[in-house]
Amino acid sequence: MVRHDDSGDLRDQASRLRRMMAGDAEVDAARRSAHALAVVSGKGGVGKTFVASNLAIALAARGHRTILFDMDMGLANADIVLGVEPVGTWSDVLSGRRALDEIIVEAPGHVSFVPGCSGVTELANLSEFERHRLLAAMRRVEARYDVMVLDCGAGISRNVVAVADLADTVLVLATPEPTALTDAYAMIKTFAQERQWGSSDRAALASIGLVVNNAISRREGRDTYERLAGVAARFLHLPVADLGYILRDDHVPAAVRQRRPVILGYPRCSASSCLLALAGRLSREMGRPEASQSLFYRVINLFV
Repeated sequence: MVRHDDSGDLRDQASRLRRMMAGDAEVDAARRSAHALAVVSGKGGVGKTFVASNLAIALAARGHRTILFDMDMGLANADIVLGVEPVGTWSDVLSGRRALDEIIVEAPGHVSFVPGCSGVTELANLSEFERHRLLAAMRRVEARYDVMVLDCGAGISRNVVAVADLADTVLVLATPEPTALTDAYAMIKTFAQERQWGSSDRAALASIGLVVNNAISRREGRDTYERLAGVAARFLHLPVADLGYILRDDHVPAAVRQRRPVILGYPRCSASSCLLALAGRLSREMGRPEASQSLFYRVINLFV
């Protein structure tokens, strides 16, 4: 039963939610300008934030205006990988203390960056109202960008599913280890059920793909993809796109310790080459014309 003194607050929340939804309808009526790319993983420790952060830089290097959102509401650490100091987090936006524009920082590689939250348990499980408020804030800035990279939290929490469900492309990251593959399959199954993808909807089916991280060879990367894609095709009737692999490379942990993106610190290493190839593949999949490639990208191409 609602107490008398709480009813006003509930009415105010409902009123705000209706206004936000009306505003979203106006935004959705206009042509969406940014391609939303969600980077997800079934378990932690497979390199999701590393891939999302460096991929954002690689896409920016191809001439795309790119913004990276750290969507991990409980254990965010993209700021560490990028080596930036946040001026605010999602907690400030959701509480109304700051507008989203006020917490956007410029990260290395000409990428705009929105920091997530770490150690704030209340944000690990947002309410439907809070999730809607978060997504509405993102929609208000997306018109300035070509690509939004969403570094989602690990696992299949309601927060992760709600954000990734709105993405144009879902990039599932896994390593060759059996536990990582099992959890990656669980993620794919969850998204398939959430969107109720059917075999007749070819466009939706093509929007989910796998990247194999920490592969010891090209063959291992390909074999890992084929195992997972085969299971998804057999039991989910869902084709999973092959988005490539990232080779195991000692430069990666070295770059993380230095708090510097590997693609900038070690542009000629094998991991950087794989990330640039991934950015090129996604750029073509998005079907978006590229602007003039940056000097950084032209220099990198001399070595890869």
